Amino acid sequence: MKKKTVILGFVGAQLDKGGGTNRWERWRPTVALAQHEDLLIDRLELFYNGSYGYVVEQVKDDIAATSPHTQVRAHALPIEDAWDFEDVYSCLYDFARNYPFDTEREEYWVHITTGTHVAQICLFLMTEARYFPGCLLQTSPPRRPGPGAPGSYALIDLDLSRYDQIAQRFSNAQQEGVTLLKSGIATRNPQFNLMIDEIEHVAVRSRAPMLFMGPTGAGKSFLARRVFELKKARHQLGGPFVDVNCATLHGDGAGSTLFGHVKGAFTGAASDRPGLLRTAHKGLLFLDEIGELGLDEQAMLLKAVEEKRFLPMGGDHEVHSDFQLIAGTNRDLAEEVAAGRFREDLYARINLWTYALPGLAERPEDIEPNIDYLLAQFGAETGSVVRFNKEAREQFMRYAASPDAQWNGNFRDLSAAVTRMATLAEAGRITAAVVSAEISRLRRQWRTLIPSASPSRTLEQVLGDDAVQQLDLFDRLQLQAVLDVCRQSKNMSDAGRKLFAVSRESKAKPNDADRLRKYLARFNLDWEQITE
Repeated sequence: MKKKTVILGFVGAQLDKGGGTNRWERWRPTVALAQHEDLLIDRLELFYNGSYGYVVEQVKDDIAATSPHTQVRAHALPIEDAWDFEDVYSCLYDFARNYPFDTEREEYWVHITTGTHVAQICLFLMTEARYFPGCLLQTSPPRRPGPGAPGSYALIDLDLSRYDQIAQRFSNAQQEGVTLLKSGIATRNPQFNLMIDEIEHVAVRSRAPMLFMGPTGAGKSFLARRVFELKKARHQLGGPFVDVNCATLHGDGAGSTLFGHVKGAFTGAASDRPGLLRTAHKGLLFLDEIGELGLDEQAMLLKAVEEKRFLPMGGDHEVHSDFQLIAGTNRDLAEEVAAGRFREDLYARINLWTYALPGLAERPEDIEPNIDYLLAQFGAETGSVVRFNKEAREQFMRYAASPDAQWNGNFRDLSAAVTRMATLAEAGRITAAVVSAEISRLRRQWRTLIPSASPSRTLEQVLGDDAVQQLDLFDRLQLQAVLDVCRQSKNMSDAGRKLFAVSRESKAKPNDADRLRKYLARFNLDWEQITE
């Protein structure tokens, strides 16, 4: 059964208006719809507000004369201001919710040529959201105006597959943003890649503060700069990238550095100073180690973030700076709030988009692509090409991904190691001897940094005497050894990598933390119990 054709649209208050016989010499979009010989319109649903009812009656009469079989139904919408988005959209929304659409028997076209620009945009949005279950209809006047010339029309189906190319372009742009955030490094850690995908999504759609948490050297400052470059490439920022390590700010110098001061504000203030917050106007301000800021500076920062205004030290007049904030910390700010060292209101303000950057030891699969990136960077800086011998590369990778590699400084440690090996390479080749020397150097370095291990807890302290008596000697010895490793590890993933260092190599997707969790569950234990 052929579906009926139903067209919905606004009467054109000016375009459709016409009086006298000369009205047929003008192109009127709604009337012209009925003049197409190849277009059979069964029904026309015509929208208007109360003041244009007379235009609707004229259009109805002219369509009846041109296409008698076309039914025209007029709908007076309670639109008070045709240029107000909320007013127009809400009226159309109410109409769509109450209209008896019958998609099995009727085909709907939404005419977007008439009406105000606001009305046309609202019709587009309603059709895209499927409140109007049809396609868009766009009409154009004839190239050579003449009596009865209907012009042309085109249907735009928002679901057509040809629009996949547009979606693909957006997808490519999004992937370019992700690649920029990762500096082109083909990272392999799935959790890290998911996090970067979300950061890209948020960065191009939001100006809200972001918080990067993670250990020193995990790449917080590096990622913040990449976010800035991404936003600048999308023309979302016009100012500079300002990078501040709050751990270096103390006393009056902290307030002066961030918020500026006026001449004479304190001893030594011989002239005005604008401060870094004003320098970051229209740009991005990265406050690394924000947990090191004093409470007074935190209060001033909160006002600057929320109101884009603040007082320079010693000043009587507020200054303005519109910047985007990214904060970094290696502390647990929630614990700092509980201890009274960090303001709860500031934490709430910067905790909207929070991301925990994992340390290098938690991303062993990403060590190799980062080595390749660092070698390429070294080559660009020195003008030389440096590569590993096959045996040397395998040797270094075995050690780098092993539990023995601490990577306390994370990517800073890796960068330093690669730089040393590339510098010592003869004829651009890193040999096994160079790698062996570097491994020895790293072991010495980390040995001096390893803190004394926490005192071991006995099984009786963890399980209780009765439960221990029910265990075989084999299970007692094995479980005690597992507990000792866990007590000396930073987290469950770290402990799992140490405990399953050999068997994990044979698994396509090792999940060390889950294996350890299941082992502990056999004894009704969890991570919190054994590490408290």
